[in-house]
Amino acid sequence: MRWRRLFQLGAMAFSMSVTAAPKIPVARHYNMYVGTYTGPHSKGIYVFRYDTRSAEFTPLGLAGEMVRPSFLAVSSNDKFLYAVSELGNSGRTHGYVYSFSIDSASGKLTFVNKQDSRGGGACHLVVDQTGKFLLLANYGSGSAAVFALSPDGGIGESTAFEQFSGTGPDRKRQRGPHAHSVVLSHDNRFLFVPDLGTDRIHIFRFDAATGRLTPNQPPFATVDPGAGPRHLTFTPNGRFAYVVDEMGSSVTAFRYDATAGALNKLQAISTLPAGNTHENDSAEIETDSGGRFVYASNRRNDSIAVFSIAKASGKLTRIQVEPTRGRTPRNFTIDPTGKYLLAANQDSNNIVVFRIDRKTGKLSATGKVLEAPSPVCLTFVPAE
Repeated sequence: MRWRRLFQLGAMAFSMSVTAAPKIPVARHYNMYVGTYTGPHSKGIYVFRYDTRSAEFTPLGLAGEMVRPSFLAVSSNDKFLYAVSELGNSGRTHGYVYSFSIDSASGKLTFVNKQDSRGGGACHLVVDQTGKFLLLANYGSGSAAVFALSPDGGIGESTAFEQFSGTGPDRKRQRGPHAHSVVLSHDNRFLFVPDLGTDRIHIFRFDAATGRLTPNQPPFATVDPGAGPRHLTFTPNGRFAYVVDEMGSSVTAFRYDATAGALNKLQAISTLPAGNTHENDSAEIETDSGGRFVYASNRRNDSIAVFSIAKASGKLTRIQVEPTRGRTPRNFTIDPTGKYLLAANQDSNNIVVFRIDRKTGKLSATGKVLEAPSPVCLTFVPAE
């Protein structure tokens, strides 16, 4: 998402110290793209026009047609959108990654090209801060790959590939590696790959000149056995990182050493309300732009957990578990103004808008509900 990427661009001036992120002007209009699980009701990526002054969303329909665009990323110049096509999630069948050019005025997407993702179940991707490379994770085969990007938005040859190995204690879900996301440090020097299958967050040094990856020292951080790390987010000042654990229904907090690229574990805290006895899979995680709160989604509990961040220690306190007014909130995002959180409810075909209390971080439903077929990813791009 552009606003978050811009915060990341300025969040750290790497001179062996961490600096605060600058404030980025908010545009009047944005196109909000919605990645979906395609089927009888969905044909690909959909788009809404968002007016930041009125907080109104206008549906513009199908933006680009493709199969199972389960995660989206935008180029650094906002001219191109990239999407994984999640195929072969449980086997070795290769997935794909697509490139589209963006018509800012209409929101329409024009196909540029696609590449084999070099693994099964492509599930997450990110564009590096130079805009020259695209990095992605393959869940099914447990691997990560880097691809060169051309000035016209095309996805070129792969510059790096890492195949992971290992298992976890859950014999059903952790029989092998399952890379679930790719996250770059604010200074673009380190890549972090949470691996649900091995309970590790793999860490690499990223060469932004060549697109190559080198195992870091230390080469990984760990979460509790069987927790299954999924997605990772940094605070805007780069001091702390938080990983949502899908299987453990928890958030693992880390202090981040920006010099060494190391994650030092602080705590693990549940995403579920006290007394919950039902099965759950946690999914998405975000920090607010002020670095004061963390949000994490619960798919079976159908809720968003809200945590406050202790300024000095980085440890979390759970302050709210808010129902999403829909089923299976696989993904959510915070809008560019920082005033609203949008929960994409995959199995109820809707996106529910919540107001964020800027003082407490807590969520309250606005009553706005957007209809979208099987939404699983949301991202904002400035519009004309």
